[in-house]
Amino acid sequence: MFLAVLITTAWLSLIIGLRYLLIAGGVWWMQWGKARGLGRQLNRERPSRRLMLQEIRYSLIATPIYALPAAIALEAFKAGRTRMYLDPMQYGLWWLPVSFLLLLVVQDTHYYWTHRLLHHPRLFGIAHAGHHRSREPSPFASFAFDPIEAVLTAWLLPLMVFLIPVNLWVVALLLTVMTVTAVMNHCGWEMWPDRWVRSPLGRHLITATHHGRHHTHMKTNFGLHLRFWDRLCGTDAMPDVQPKTGPQSGSTTTAVP
Repeated sequence: MFLAVLITTAWLSLIIGLRYLLIAGGVWWMQWGKARGLGRQLNRERPSRRLMLQEIRYSLIATPIYALPAAIALEAFKAGRTRMYLDPMQYGLWWLPVSFLLLLVVQDTHYYWTHRLLHHPRLFGIAHAGHHRSREPSPFASFAFDPIEAVLTAWLLPLMVFLIPVNLWVVALLLTVMTVTAVMNHCGWEMWPDRWVRSPLGRHLITATHHGRHHTHMKTNFGLHLRFWDRLCGTDAMPDVQPKTGPQSGSTTTAVP
């Protein structure tokens, strides 16, 4: 079992690392490499090579930390010791979206409170400062976490497959959504149309406009997917959205509730 976990950790690290590099690299090329991105530019300047290399280094160091709990859960699944399953009909089709939303809400809650904890002065310097070296991040900042932060957040989803029944492909979908949204929220551009960001549904979700403010004003906007906890705890601050596109649009800093 121990050897199997080590082997699985190694190939999961490779998969996670390559997925990160391909998605973040693709978004960087699309938004910054061509010097004309899709949507509205938030960063004032194009990310520097030095910044991106630093973000990549932190991300690749965190990769095996995330892979290890996932490997333990996967090997336990092979041995029939988790509640993860393959047959989508085993708990009914209705349970697939419900379990997805349940995992997303649990993860969002865990992240909000962990994130606020990491901003405590006694923890910030050793556990979260690496991520905030990117005041105006690039897509490569999406997984640029200090090792302590990675340890605090890596175990949650693997633990959940031991506690609730969840389809393997629901877990895979959530991981894909996490990767894509993390990259989009750190890419320095708001890729969603402003009308969606301010729509009845979009105003409850975290996008690059919302999360980008956290990197410049670190006492607000701690959430991961949803703005629920930020609003409930008084830490929500949404910058004004300007209906402009292209590299000259710049970014705004005026917060509104």
